[in-house]
Amino acid sequence: MKDHVELRSGAYADSVTLLQVSRAVQSAPGVVTAQVAMATGLNLEVLAGMGFDVPDSSPNDMVVALRLDDDADVATALAAVDAALAPTRPASGASEVAPPRTTGSALRRTGPGSVALVSVPGASATVEAMDALEAGHDVMIFSDNVPVAEEVALKTYAAARGSLVMGPDCGTAVIDGIGLGFANTVRPGRIGIVAASGTGCQQLLALLHHAGATLDGVGVRHALGVGGRDLSAAVGGLATREALRRLDADPDIDLVVVVSKPPAPEVAEALARDAGALDTTVELGLLGRGQRDLTAVAEAVLGRLGHTAPGWPVHGAENSGPVTGPLLRGLFVGGTLCDESMLMATAALGPVRSNIPLSDDLSLSPDERGDLLVDDHTMIDFGDDALTQGRAHPMIDPTLRNDQLARAAADPATGVILLDLVLGHGAEPDPAALLAPAISAARADRPIPVIVSLVGTDLDPQGLSAQRDALVAAGAEVHLSNAAATRRALDLLSHLEGKAAR
Repeated sequence: MKDHVELRSGAYADSVTLLQVSRAVQSAPGVVTAQVAMATGLNLEVLAGMGFDVPDSSPNDMVVALRLDDDADVATALAAVDAALAPTRPASGASEVAPPRTTGSALRRTGPGSVALVSVPGASATVEAMDALEAGHDVMIFSDNVPVAEEVALKTYAAARGSLVMGPDCGTAVIDGIGLGFANTVRPGRIGIVAASGTGCQQLLALLHHAGATLDGVGVRHALGVGGRDLSAAVGGLATREALRRLDADPDIDLVVVVSKPPAPEVAEALARDAGALDTTVELGLLGRGQRDLTAVAEAVLGRLGHTAPGWPVHGAENSGPVTGPLLRGLFVGGTLCDESMLMATAALGPVRSNIPLSDDLSLSPDERGDLLVDDHTMIDFGDDALTQGRAHPMIDPTLRNDQLARAAADPATGVILLDLVLGHGAEPDPAALLAPAISAARADRPIPVIVSLVGTDLDPQGLSAQRDALVAAGAEVHLSNAAATRRALDLLSHLEGKAAR
């Protein structure tokens, strides 16, 4: 094989586009591997790990890295790169109406009440969001890597105007039944959700939708994401208070659920007081030590509506072979799902190391983050800001997670691998097509248990049953509930400990 690496200075395309370009080029004749990406630090680390020798570059350069068969023609492969990039370039010729050049000018062409969705590199997100707020619109900031001080400034400005800032790093929202970002398709109803958590919101959407298939009156009208830091001490719940005010004033909402990553204690106490003063019933689902898991929160919501929770489906239980290693490895694309599993695992196993640790002393060092495997129980959130700089979110580009799946399975100390797979609009169109072969390969040498929480609905574009069946066929055990998947992983490890004790 032979490698070809070149830099294209001044060329730019977003990470999702370049992911699609890389996949298109990799299918060209003679191409073994193709990576077309911006030369960010993380992407350069990935390329170095793949064995490519990248010359000195800046984040403004586009890197084209090709690994070819010995008899493949480099010029032909580069032509494939150019062909894949061609649709991303602006078409020549003038249009009848010049496109707007700013967010504010674009919003002036829309009617009142529209929401601006900001999805640009984090360094530019605040300017665009402020432009939308000044034009009198709510804003959803999908972008991550936005400084917390800028988040506070945006939300303080919005609160003074009665506007709502969803985000930064707001991955999921549903407004009047219309999903934004990584949103699942669910049947409508009279439940409202306020979510300082993207995948936590999606877990509730999926569980409530499943329950609503057999229970009358269970459905979600609005799910207002507020960003994972909104209930932190620094932000103080600024957007959560506005979202609660709006849902409380909505006559079509009978019950509100607040779901969050572990909040600051003082902010949680203030939120409980605010929620108790509303006319609408509020169910708090705030993750933390000693608190309920997300599935228990969904069951409590159903109880509030007068229903008994159904059984949460499990498929492929027969796949979970013997546990031979002592360690649990959690590899997640959802930060809140990772948090939930870490809380449960810590209570059962003791300390868990992570890039988003429950305490500072459990944080992986910079060197360990490059490997992501240490001699401890570990759980990794591949959607964390540090692992998405210059790359698409792992719900779109699972490359890093799939690479670590192989490494975890090859480590004899690994006893059980715990994964999530999240469906919905905006996510990879067929994620099981990428994850299932990785699971099969991981289990090729030994039938290591792979437990998957599959978060989605039967109305999602990927097709819940098709995704589930592909994972089961690859050897995974698949749960709709992330908490149930985690309990299963812990139970399998406990059997190993019981054998060791005997």
